[in-house]
Amino acid sequence: MKKAPIIGITSSYVRQTLNSEGVYVHHDYHRAVLKAGGIPVILPSVPPNTIPYYLDLCDGFILSGGEDVDPMYYGQAPHAKMGSVFEERDEFELELTALLLKKKKPILAICRGLQVLNVALGGTLWQDVPSQVSSHIQHAQTYHRSLSIHEVTLVPHSQLAKMMEADKVNVNSLHHQAIDALGKGLSVVGHSPDHLIEAVEMDGDVFVIGVQWHPESMVPGSTEMNRLFSSFVCAAAHGNKDNERGA
Repeated sequence: MKKAPIIGITSSYVRQTLNSEGVYVHHDYHRAVLKAGGIPVILPSVPPNTIPYYLDLCDGFILSGGEDVDPMYYGQAPHAKMGSVFEERDEFELELTALLLKKKKPILAICRGLQVLNVALGGTLWQDVPSQVSSHIQHAQTYHRSLSIHEVTLVPHSQLAKMMEADKVNVNSLHHQAIDALGKGLSVVGHSPDHLIEAVEMDGDVFVIGVQWHPESMVPGSTEMNRLFSSFVCAAAHGNKDNERGA
């Protein structure tokens, strides 16, 4: 029987009441992975000495959306309109990202995940787009996350444009932070009409792509987002086969 690749998905921490708290990730992530042929596994934030077990377990990793990234990790003081942060998650995901890049594991970085990837590579963020960037676009939409709100122009012949078979895509938008200074080794491959960075990738033979929107929530109705997840899961499956041959 053909082995499906295991996809690790990072998670948030939520507390609803004193006795109701725990790991959280939106269900669209695991549904998109399943649709693309992968096996989703939700990853709680863990201490650094546990991360190698995640690396052995999973063939590809999704850095998911969620809280703001603490600006201390890119040398800035908190902005007045910065949202909530989760120190344990920041520490875990920055360390995880560094190890994934070193091990050349496939990464799909989504929304906050794009920002984590950028910060892990020495980049900085706009801490609050509405107050720091002049824009006519609503980047935190108020209607359903499966619906698009603006267009993203992709760099022709980039890996992402080739995967999606398009130079322009309609995307949803659920963020108030964004990339400012670009991290080392990343190339910008997508912009919104107001010139915010919406997509990045790394050169080379490993899948490292980050997008500012939420493709997992558009998978049911978007051919381009289906192609993105299929390409990611395929890259994870390819890496899995390489590891099996090297074992």
